[in-house]
Amino acid sequence: MKEKSRVKTPNSELKYKRVLLKLSGESLMGDRGYGIDPATVEYMASEIKKVVDMGVEVAIVIGGGNIFRGVEASVKGMERASADYMGMLATVINALALQNALERIGLQTRVQSAIEMRELAETYIRRRAIRHLEKGRIVIFAAGTGNPYFTTDTAAALRAMEIGADVICKGTKVDGVYTADPVKDPTAKKFDEISYIDVLKFNLKIMDSTAITLCMDNNLPIVVFNIKKADNIKNLIKGKKVGTTVSSQVAK
Repeated sequence: MKEKSRVKTPNSELKYKRVLLKLSGESLMGDRGYGIDPATVEYMASEIKKVVDMGVEVAIVIGGGNIFRGVEASVKGMERASADYMGMLATVINALALQNALERIGLQTRVQSAIEMRELAETYIRRRAIRHLEKGRIVIFAAGTGNPYFTTDTAAALRAMEIGADVICKGTKVDGVYTADPVKDPTAKKFDEISYIDVLKFNLKIMDSTAITLCMDNNLPIVVFNIKKADNIKNLIKGKKVGTTVSSQVAK
């Protein structure tokens, strides 16, 4: 069956035209302690559809922590490289689950894997990924960078740079960056804006230090927001104040 092209309509309301959405594997668990919750994946897909329908080009990097965490396994004695490769395979499972949910609501998607597995996904090719985005397809990047010792946060920063994304949208379970964990410390204060340097200096666990440094060196903003709140992705792309913006330019 011939694939229909999605017709893009210019939208002057958009602050960002091409975005990379970073999702943790845990965000797909819902209230479960492990694995994938179908209702949660469907919710994620519906939120992403709102953005695509606005004419935004969307790429996604997804973690695998709901299935397997390489770092934790290596701490318990498993060889680190092998553990990380297992974590990469977990991200492919999540990518396929999200792809299925997106396509069930009429969106065109492509999964590109940093590790070749032709029966399941395209092999990552930068120019092909950009072409998919230009045609209105959602591209889901799986298997991290394809290298051990690098997190999916670093993969998100790298892929965002390679495809020329305007911003990284980091979906979390809290509504931004705080001075401390707001779940554990009720006195923690939220930042509306914060610089890359301060994130590194105060060791705020937004993304790992490699990812933050890569974004800082290339002046790529990061918006940290609550993925569980409806319309948050849509509103931040319109330029509304949602979550915390990490950038080099912070208002005094």
